[in-house]
Amino acid sequence: MNRKHFTFAMAAIALAALGSSAWAQKQYSPGASDKEIKIGQIGPYSGPASAYGTIGKTIGAYFDKVNAEGGINGRKIAYFPLDDGYNPAKAVEMARKLVEEDEVLLIFNPLGTPSNSAIQKYMNSKKVPQLFVATGATKWGDPKNFPWTMGWQPPYAAEGKIYAQHLLETNPNAKIGILYQNDDFGKDYLKGIEEGLGDKAKTMIVSKVTYEVTDPTVDSQMLTLKASGADAFFNITTPKFAAQAIKKAAEIGWKPQHYLTNVSISVSSVMKPAGPENGIGIVTAQYGKDPTDPTWANDPGLKDWTEFMKKYYPAGNLADANSVYGYGVAQTLVQVLKQCGDNLTRENVMKQAASLDMTLPMSLPGVNIKTSADDFFPIEREKLARFDGKTWVLFGKVYGR
Repeated sequence: MNRKHFTFAMAAIALAALGSSAWAQKQYSPGASDKEIKIGQIGPYSGPASAYGTIGKTIGAYFDKVNAEGGINGRKIAYFPLDDGYNPAKAVEMARKLVEEDEVLLIFNPLGTPSNSAIQKYMNSKKVPQLFVATGATKWGDPKNFPWTMGWQPPYAAEGKIYAQHLLETNPNAKIGILYQNDDFGKDYLKGIEEGLGDKAKTMIVSKVTYEVTDPTVDSQMLTLKASGADAFFNITTPKFAAQAIKKAAEIGWKPQHYLTNVSISVSSVMKPAGPENGIGIVTAQYGKDPTDPTWANDPGLKDWTEFMKKYYPAGNLADANSVYGYGVAQTLVQVLKQCGDNLTRENVMKQAASLDMTLPMSLPGVNIKTSADDFFPIEREKLARFDGKTWVLFGKVYGR
């Protein structure tokens, strides 16, 4: 080989190496580029669970904040929130649109157990992340069978066990009435409660009644529960029905030991519509700081959240815990995308989501986010709180692992 050919060959090798290096530095799946990251979201901005719509709006506001501050590794977030009205069939339609037409990198925090159940197989068959879903059903922590789906909040069944444990400690001879939504959301809580009660479940539970999300009210169910003679009540409902149940219990003079699921503890969208005086004494579990709790008045995390809300989501309600949820889950995704660096493939998104170890500024002390390849439940710690007519007052220990 003469000098001319040798020089040409070496230049070709160097160019190939440079190209290989550049490829190694930046890798993209559909929805990601040098300039932007497309994020899809599905939520109930209308319909029976529309109180949760503020979560998606808070997420969008947080992404506005991130973009205003320069984006993530120089890339801006393009946010595509769609309304499914808490209708599983509509959720499937929205998921297909986001993946096949909008070509998003991932679908983030789709809300509702029924809706997520409807799209789970599709998302996994397409190998598109269904990431940090807004529901605590057990099925979101199954990386072996559904490696593209990951939960975020504490599992419902684990929370149900906490309530059962507290009841056994405080009122072991209670007669229990349970109201639950007739889907995986309600059934997961019910399973946790029954497992927490153990052998006593058969004798302690005197009434179990369900409702459908299409029901106008749960008034008849509340009358049934009172008539059963129950003196302890597990209220496993979404916000609209939670407020109805609390208000109806007061109207009919039923005053059981009352436990309310964490997904319905917003002071603005549940307790105030129910009548705050009617909620005094209700027990729930929390993992985030409630914005109405004076305990956090001087907390840096709450101050930052309040400033964020006033600047980027002024229409939001500062008494709504759903906006704390949206803020926290958005921060979690931003951390995942930061960890991805220039490897913004869907595979790496899931890899980084399964490699988290962080604490959010609006999480309760002792509550962290930790994931691994075989642990798809980021948050697994909660603390009990009791409503005093104005806010939720924390008490007791931190439960979970």
